[in-house]
Amino acid sequence: MVQIIAGRKGKGKTKYLLDMANTAIKESKGSIVYLDKSSKHMYELSNKIRLINVAEFPVHSPEGFIGFLCGIISQDHDLEVMYLDSFLKLSSLEGEDISQTLSELEQLSVKYHVNFVLSVSLDGEELPASAKDMVLVAL
Repeated sequence: MVQIIAGRKGKGKTKYLLDMANTAIKESKGSIVYLDKSSKHMYELSNKIRLINVAEFPVHSPEGFIGFLCGIISQDHDLEVMYLDSFLKLSSLEGEDISQTLSELEQLSVKYHVNFVLSVSLDGEELPASAKDMVLVAL
């Protein structure tokens, strides 16, 4: 399953995502990964959640980003949920159509039984039609 937390910059998406991850780890039987563009939120996350600073890796395209996620999935067979903060920046999709990448995430989710929760810096109305049913909350 792919879920989206939508809203413009400064609306509280990151706090919502952090709270969601910290709540999920309490009842999770597998592992949880949190991807971010920095390590700034390291101390706001439970120490049981793996924080990955994507900026430390050479990810420069949506295809490279999907490959990066596949690498993480292949290394952790107990992976349950991936939280992706600043999704547009992480996936190099700022100002681009996100439909294809969301479709690929959905396919990965089904195939490997990993849920994805994304924070997307767009208003709910700005999301493509294919993403409307993925919106968990629009801030």
